[in-house]
Amino acid sequence: MAEYVSVVRADGTSLPLRVKKCDSFACRLRGLTFRLHFGPDEGLLFVEKTESRWGTAIHMFFVFFSIGVVWLDGQGTVVDARIARPFALFYAPCGPARYFLEGPTDLVDWGTKGERLHFL
Repeated sequence: MAEYVSVVRADGTSLPLRVKKCDSFACRLRGLTFRLHFGPDEGLLFVEKTESRWGTAIHMFFVFFSIGVVWLDGQGTVVDARIARPFALFYAPCGPARYFLEGPTDLVDWGTKGERLHFL
């Protein structure tokens, strides 16, 4: 059964997303590959075992739409955010991250660098 989390800012406001937690190998492997659409209120939270730039890098092979990606360190602080385009080869955060959140493209405006987010 899928586990869903809320993403909350330091001021207590929640991001308007239904976020599925992806901490299993199968969920991380599948991600958004071969999906034809992603709802404007959907998100995926990927959880890695350790902080890393390369371990949290993504590709957009066989992803047919643009997404917003926000990378966070182990304490939930945003280290990078950008829009990922379909079929792009490689995106990595500018600093080590343990989590990354994928969602609609305007997600990059919801989590600014240095801001701390919490998962409930």
